[in-house]
Parts: sequence; structure tokens; C-alpha cells
Amino acid sequence: MAMLAFRAMGSSILAILERADDRADAELQHVRACFATWEQTLSRFRPDSELSMLNRAGGGWATISPTLASVLVLALEVAAQTDGLVTPTVLDALEQAGYDRDFGLLAAISHNRSAPGSRGQSADWRRIRWDAARQRVAVPAGVRLDLGGVAKGWAADRAVAWLAPFGPALVDAGGDISISGPRADGTAWPIAVSDPFDADASLDLLLLSSGAVATSGRDLRHWRMGSREYHHIIDPRRGAPAETDLLSVTVVAASAAEAEAAAKVVLILGSTAGYSWLADRPWLAGLLVCADRTILRTATLEAYRWAADRQAASR
Repeated sequence: MAMLAFRAMGSSILAILERADDRADAELQHVRACFATWEQTLSRFRPDSELSMLNRAGGGWATISPTLASVLVLALEVAAQTDGLVTPTVLDALEQAGYDRDFGLLAAISHNRSAPGSRGQSADWRRIRWDAARQRVAVPAGVRLDLGGVAKGWAADRAVAWLAPFGPALVDAGGDISISGPRADGTAWPIAVSDPFDADASLDLLLLSSGAVATSGRDLRHWRMGSREYHHIIDPRRGAPAETDLLSVTVVAASAAEAEAAAKVVLILGSTAGYSWLADRPWLAGLLVCADRTILRTATLEAYRWAADRQAASR
């Protein structure tokens, strides 16, 4: 087994390929190079990225690269599927909440920053026009885009698709985990669900032979401004960080992009409405952790939980 860990897209990345030879090392290095290219295209923190240049364009039609087009189209599809609860048009709200630079830089400056004023709804994603034939987009003047979450899920899925022909593979892009299929011996990949209250503990061990799992939470990416604490999960209905009783949400889905979007929807909706949203979609499975330490699991999650854990839970 070969593996490679590195930093990209503001997150820790882990790529694993069940093949131990020079070809494995070469393909993992290719994945790292891909992440570097994707970051240069999609990062809102790089002023010279293609996304940043699009955000400064000020309206009108702009021809964009295949990478930006692929992620933007996916983000618009996600917005449609989630009724706008997960939308790329939240950059103004993120910056207003204080997330205006790479997260690693926020802690050092947050104590000197004043709290933001109130905001309204985020811009309507339906105003963005996409011309597939000419691979160009028209983003209304004053609307700026953030593709962070959907981009990481997309990247994990894309990287695994590249590695799959060379052997069983797993890619973890900051908690968005995509796998190519069963391991070389036919067994499932073990994936631990971290306890947001204890970094050294796990809540569950999931066994996945296909698909993906993603976790969205407000336990890690949070900061203070003035006397208040803020986090990066924006509720576009308010144009501000979600007011939710959930601390973290883990979802199993067919792809990392789908799992990431679903986890974010549930977190925004809160435990009651979020659990119902998941229950209405039996192709998804979820684990919800409330701020009061209550843990909710959908019935569909049982198919993925380690057998010993299920036995202990039934005693």
C-alpha cells in the first residue's frame, strides 16, 4: 500500500493506493499536482486564481476553464437539488462573518476584530447564467462566488477516479472521503467518525465498499469577533452563519460531492428538520451530533457500522 499526505485547498489531503511499486508513487504525485492546479483555479484566497478573477469581473459573460466550469456547474446543480441551502453565492456572507482569509490566519487576528452587522439573504444562485455550448458564465454584478465545500468533494471524487485504474484507492480531502471500491482483498475500507467533543475518540467505525462519506461541522472552523463566536457554515436564508443545534453531521452517499452537500444541508436545518430531510432520502445515511451531545443515526447507517459496534449498541 502506498500513501501520500499533503496540504492543498486549505485542508489536509490523504491519498492511498493499494499498490506498492514505483507506479503507485508516480500516480500519487500526480494527484498532488492535480490538487495544486485545482487550488490555483478554484481558491478564493488566491488573488490570481481563476475564481478570484471571475469574482472581480463585475458581470457580463466570461469564458472559463474546464476545471472551473465543471465545479461551477456542479455547484449550481447542488443549489437546485437543495433548494438553495447549499449555494456558491455566499462569499459576501463568509467575509462579513470574518472568514476573509485562509483559516490558519484567523486565530491570530480574531481577537482584534469587531463583530459584523446584520446581513440579509445571500444572492440568488438562479441569476447565474451558464452557456454550456460556449463554456461561459454570466455572474451578475455584485455577486461573488465561493466553491470551497463542493470543490473539495469534487476533487476527492476526481482524484479517486484517476487512481482507480491502478488499484483500490481512497482520497480524503479535508474530511470528504471518496473510495474507488473494495480493497484488494475484497474487504471494505474502515473509516472512523471523529467525536467533535474529543479529538482522540471516535463515535463510529464505518465500513465502506463503495461510495463516499463526508463530515460537515462547526467544531473545527470557528473563530471569535468581539464577544461572539462565528463559524463557516452559512445559512443563505439569513446570509450569516447557521443558527443550529447540530455540531457536526456525517453522511454516506454515492459520491463525496453529494455527501458533502447533504451534510451541510442537515447541519443548516438542525437536528429535527435535518433528520427528517435525511429520512426522506433512503439512499443517504447519516450520523448527527448535537451540541448537547445527543447522537442521532439514521436507520440506513446500520448497514455501514462495524458489526461489533452494532452488537454493543444492542446490549
